[in-house]
This record gives sequence, structure tokens and C-alpha cells, in this order.
Amino acid sequence: MLDLERVNSLIGKVEASEHETFKSATGRYKVGVDLGTAYIVIVVLDEDDNPVACEKRAASVLRDGVVVDYTGAMRIVSELRKKLDERLDTELVNCAIAMPAGTESSVQTHRYVAEGAGFEVTNVLDEPSAANAVYQIENGVVVDIGGGTTGLAVLKDGKVVSTADEPTGGTHLSLVLSGNFHVPFEEAEAIKQDYARHKEILPVVRPVIEKMASIVKDNIDLDTVDTIYLCGGTCNLTGIETIFEKQTGIRTIKPKDPFFVTPTGIAMNCIL
Repeated sequence: MLDLERVNSLIGKVEASEHETFKSATGRYKVGVDLGTAYIVIVVLDEDDNPVACEKRAASVLRDGVVVDYTGAMRIVSELRKKLDERLDTELVNCAIAMPAGTESSVQTHRYVAEGAGFEVTNVLDEPSAANAVYQIENGVVVDIGGGTTGLAVLKDGKVVSTADEPTGGTHLSLVLSGNFHVPFEEAEAIKQDYARHKEILPVVRPVIEKMASIVKDNIDLDTVDTIYLCGGTCNLTGIETIFEKQTGIRTIKPKDPFFVTPTGIAMNCIL
């Protein structure tokens, strides 16, 4: 069973570390580089997985989990790394990276981006499995909904037994909002991120969320999975868990801030 209090406390501190730098007794750091469709995030933890610092930036250098602007991605990662080096008065070296489940062919490109920014990649994993480093569940399905894809990992006795990923994510919600309100994509993104408007927009984007839920439903055994655990920036949408639960018939849980779950889990898997 997910310890929501523990997860919310950890992720709350990661969120705080974007603006406040926390001390590390040893000066040895674990780094997670998360190349997302909508954001690039770097999370730094100490050896005991305590949050130290993080940086993020909106970016459009990936599409459906695949790097489409290598130079732009490397530039952003380099700039975020430089910021963190200055904040910590050190040179960050080792990092872990993660792919959307089922996009293993992109590993080398992601690796080149991180290495081009000065990192040494010491571990590579899939995003839902990274998220479970934070959740620490034994059984159920972890669903990571980012800007471009809906990815999932089915866990049994603490081990990943299957993964899947399909190109439906937050970008698709923004496209629907853009068409519905007749506004540019960037304005639709802002509407999606405005918590005060979530109740208004939920009926508009419901069909896309139902599609995401169907992706999960089609890739799990409904007789053996009893809980869905959501993460990823798109899951910040108020009420998304209710739609998932209704569409799949399976209890659905999400933490207070699902955005930082996966990048934190990536950092936890960094090998020093």
C-alpha cells in the first residue's frame, strides 16, 4: 500500500528545493535527468535520497518521449546543470536517466544529451519503474502521464512484470483546449495549468483522459491489479483520478504533487 504521507513529504521537499538549497553532509550527490515532452527536470539528492536541489525548464525538444532537437535538449540540460553546480558549489558528475516504457531505442540519444552536458550516465531505467522508487509499492500499476505519452509498469511482488507506453499525454489535452476555446496552444497550456479552471475544463478534456485510462485498462489484467498509482505532470489535473477510477473500475491514487515523482525516482537510481 502506498504511504501517501511519506511520498507527499518527500516530493514537497523536492519542490521546495527548486528555490531552497539543502545541505548534504558528505557532498556526494545523486542526480536524475528527466527529459520530458513539456519540461526538462534535474533533481539532486544526497546519498541517503534526501532532496538537495532541483531545476526545471519548459521545453519542446522531445516528441512522444523521443528527442527531436538534440542541440536544444543538450543546451537546456547544460544550463540547468550549471545552475545546480553554482548552487552547490561543486561539479555534478554522475546521473541516471529514464525512458518512457517501450522506447528503449531512444536510450542512446538521451544518453548523448546528458553526456553532452557533462554528465556521466551511470544508470538507465524506464519512467514508471523510476516512479516506483518513490512509491515503493509491491503490487499494482504505476501510470506515468507526461506531456507526450501515457506509460505504465505493472508490479507484482515488487518486480516489474510488464510495461507499456502510448503517445497520449498532456500535449493532447492542450490541443483539445486550444480547439475548444479557439486560443493558441501556449494559452491552452496556461489554462490547463490554472487550478481555478480545472472544474471548467474537465468535461472538455474528459474524452482524452478516458483514452489514457483505456490505454491502462487494455494493458493490465483486471483480475489481478487492484490499484492504479498515478504520477507525471498531467496528473496535476484536478479530478483525473476520478475519471480513471470510473473508466477502469480500479481504485486510483495520486499524490499531492505528481510532477516531481518520476525525476525524483530517477535520481534515487543514480549509481555513485
